[in-house]
Order: sequence, then C-alpha cells, then structure tokens
Amino acid sequence: MKIGISKASGSPNYEKYEEWLRAADTSVECIDLSLVPMPQASTVLESCMGLVLTGGPDVHPARYGKADELTRCYVDNERDDFELALYAKAKEMKMPVLAVCRGAQLVNVAEGGTLVVDIPTDTNATNEHARLNEKDGEHRVRLESGSILMKITGDIEGDINSAHHQAVERTGEGLRISAVSDDGINEAIEWNDFTGKPFFLGVQWHPERMNYANPLSINIARHFLFEAESYKALLYRA
Repeated sequence: MKIGISKASGSPNYEKYEEWLRAADTSVECIDLSLVPMPQASTVLESCMGLVLTGGPDVHPARYGKADELTRCYVDNERDDFELALYAKAKEMKMPVLAVCRGAQLVNVAEGGTLVVDIPTDTNATNEHARLNEKDGEHRVRLESGSILMKITGDIEGDINSAHHQAVERTGEGLRISAVSDDGINEAIEWNDFTGKPFFLGVQWHPERMNYANPLSINIARHFLFEAESYKALLYRA
C-alpha cells in the first residue's frame, strides 16, 4: 500500500514520518512527493491510498487575510502552492489525509480558516509551544468529547511534544477543534461531521517524533493506515 508524503526528506526529522508509518505497518510504501514536480506529483498521488501533509515553514499569511503580518512569518510560497494542490487533489479523490503541524494549519487555511500568527505575542499562552535549544517543547492537551481523535487514542487527555509558533485560530468551513492545550491553544482539527467525507485529522504536535508507546503517537498512524486500507478496498470494489 502506497502513502504519499508531501515532504519526507531533507533532514532527519522529515525522514521520521516514514519510520513512524512503517512502525505501524512494515508493508507500507512511502512516496516522497516533494521529489516529484507538479503536475506529475498529482498523478503520482493517484496511485496512493493516503496523503500525509508534513511540518515545515509558515503558511503565507496573505492566504488567510493577514498579508501585513509577513515580517513575523517564515514562509515558502512554492511549498504552499505545491501542498495546497496536493490537498485539493486528495480531497477531490476522497482520499484519507493526515496533516501534521504546518500540515494542519495548511488544511485549515485551505478550508477558509485563519491562523494565530505568533503564539507568544498574540495569545496568553503560558506553555512553550516552540522548540527551544533544538528540543521540542512538551505540554498536556485535552481531547474533545465525541471527536474521532478521542476514539483513535482512547484518551481524554495526554502529553505531547510541541514545535510551533502558530496555531489554528478560526476553523475552516466544516472543521472542528478536537484537542486544546492546557493553556488554551487549539491543537487538533477534524471534520465536524464525517458523513460523506474522507478521513481527515490534523494535529499540531509531531506524533512521528514522540515515544510510539504514547497513544497520541502510534495510534494515530495505525488508524490513518486503517483508513487508507479501507479507501483501497473501496477503490478495488469500484
């Protein structure tokens, strides 16, 4: 089973996405879509059973109505264009999507939502959400009742790593918050109603860099791959 990853190379951290998915299922074949130019990457995605949108730089603030905040962001317009096109293709195909950190923010923007530009200066957050001295921060999150995330993990709260200075502000159309940090920052998004929609989960933390024994890590990979297998079965039946 092939899984497309929007960026899975360039540093040891990017390589961890494939390691994490293969820890959940050794038979998974991961395709690094960043190594394929558009529009070919869109064609390659058609052979995949799921898409993972990975972490990275900030989404350009002009894409969510805050162009004047550019000086407080580190952006990559080409990557924005590339990954927005991948997400649009996956959505068109009704393909399962898992979005991590920047990926979650990107999907929220794609669906018409907005972002907090800089957590330390724009919120009253008390946790260290960004990396410090090349090390991920850590804090607790509360999972929202009735969310698919709670069902996947079996937890109502837990400890996560943290490496971001931005976060979901206003959710995009059809999305809901499914986890919140103990200092009030939105930490995960999913469809408000999954009826007739493909699987989507966006998490602000990096489950691929956490202890796999943590339910907020490997359980997410396992469930995503279960959704990908279900998608594959539907394709073959059709």
